[in-house]
Amino acid sequence: MTKPAFWVSGDWNGFFGLFTNVILNVIVLTGLCLGVVQLPGDVVFGRILPALGVALPIGNLFYAYLAYKLAQSSGRSDVTAMPYGPSVPHMFIVVFVIMLPTYLRTHDPIAAWEAGLAWAFIIGIIVTLGAFIGPTVRKYTPRAAMLGALAGISIAFISLRPAFQSWQVPWLGFLSLGIILISWTARVRLPFGIPGGLAAVLVGTILAWLGEALGLTHIVNPLAVQAAFGQFGLHPPLPSGHFLTGLSGIGPLLVTAIPLGIYNFTEGMNNVESASAAGDSYDLRRVLLADGIGAMVGAVLGSPFPPAVYIGHPGWKAVGGRIGYSLATGVVISAVCFLGLTALLLAIVPLVAILPILLYIGLVIGAQAFEATPARHAPAVILALLPNIANWAQSQIDGALAAAGTSAQKVGLDQLNAHGVVYRGMELFGGGATLAGLILGAIAAFIIDRKFTEAAIYAGIGAVLAFFGFINGTQLAFGNSAPVALGYALLALLCFGFGRTLRATDPAGMAIEEGQAAE
Repeated sequence: MTKPAFWVSGDWNGFFGLFTNVILNVIVLTGLCLGVVQLPGDVVFGRILPALGVALPIGNLFYAYLAYKLAQSSGRSDVTAMPYGPSVPHMFIVVFVIMLPTYLRTHDPIAAWEAGLAWAFIIGIIVTLGAFIGPTVRKYTPRAAMLGALAGISIAFISLRPAFQSWQVPWLGFLSLGIILISWTARVRLPFGIPGGLAAVLVGTILAWLGEALGLTHIVNPLAVQAAFGQFGLHPPLPSGHFLTGLSGIGPLLVTAIPLGIYNFTEGMNNVESASAAGDSYDLRRVLLADGIGAMVGAVLGSPFPPAVYIGHPGWKAVGGRIGYSLATGVVISAVCFLGLTALLLAIVPLVAILPILLYIGLVIGAQAFEATPARHAPAVILALLPNIANWAQSQIDGALAAAGTSAQKVGLDQLNAHGVVYRGMELFGGGATLAGLILGAIAAFIIDRKFTEAAIYAGIGAVLAFFGFINGTQLAFGNSAPVALGYALLALLCFGFGRTLRATDPAGMAIEEGQAAE
């Protein structure tokens, strides 16, 4: 038994990386509330952000505690806490699927906010329940499937957009990315020991403001800084019954809350597996309980944005983050939310200086999916990540069509097909992407290992999930993806038949040899 250090030099890297990641998401959700749902500033800065200032540290502090106990019991000094923050997919889903339709129907932003609170509370309940079945799922699912699905999220939804946005200001984006790569991947010590994340943000911010002063660039706005000071002040969190009002319309909320709650604990399960592959094994049930409790506490206090364990543990571990970076992130985020500093940070720090950090996380998680799994499982990893790529591609097509004032339905699937856009297949393949990727990756990994019975079981599970629209479908409904469900069922029969045949004709060849398993 040893007494672990709460702070080491590498925690500076971890803190500036995770803090900028979380604050970027807080800034984005603030903009969505103000610009899309038209929520009043006093609700956003006086209710939603203070609620986040309580909900987020619940996870940060608890995960730091788990890391401390793991370091203490194992006697290791390299234990890294799990990262935590607002769930990025849910930020956009609750705004565009729950709050915006409510606002457009009622013309009441408060009603939209209440619907979002109720939805987030339901998500918290589902994730809490998932804490009791997640460990079993994790036990019987190949690592290639879990890490492959995680890589799909990381590449599609964490890396691609930041990469595209960085290339809009390439001279600055390349510089910030170069600093991140030199410091965090090549492990080169920067002058004066400055953490890489801080250096990237500082250099990007200074050059952006210098370019503004010289009239060369216009990516920051002095007037926005002046206006941001108007939100400065103490905003304590206040519980209320607004989420109960939103629960009165619970029926429509369940259509998205149930599959997304399942998505949350599936992603949490994958993230815990990712941490285990990096050397830190945490109790999945405790991790998911923190997620569920954080979502419910946030909803009661006024936040419609469920927090979640973050992708990226191996990245923060690689740059030296240990226990303190999580503690510091929770404390500083609370201060930012309680004092109304989000708008000020949004005005001062250019987005392009932060984006390379997100790109780096995508690189690390994508690489880990291959490094921490047997080489023979590489095809399973690729198959597991593809549904998220499809889901991302569909979102880009939908966005482009919406900008043109139309939709895929109005254009027509045949017309899209004629121009090389296989929209329907993309829609089905990417439906319930994370869970779908996990199922497909597991089937592939078991087939590679000639474990046909296990592959048949996962294919059968896929058939049930697809039939009800949890995966490979457009919505949660009875028989939503019956043709896909039939495909999974036929695959289950095929695998079962091969398993029976090989068991009868070649019992010794049923599973790969131990030497191959170690590859």
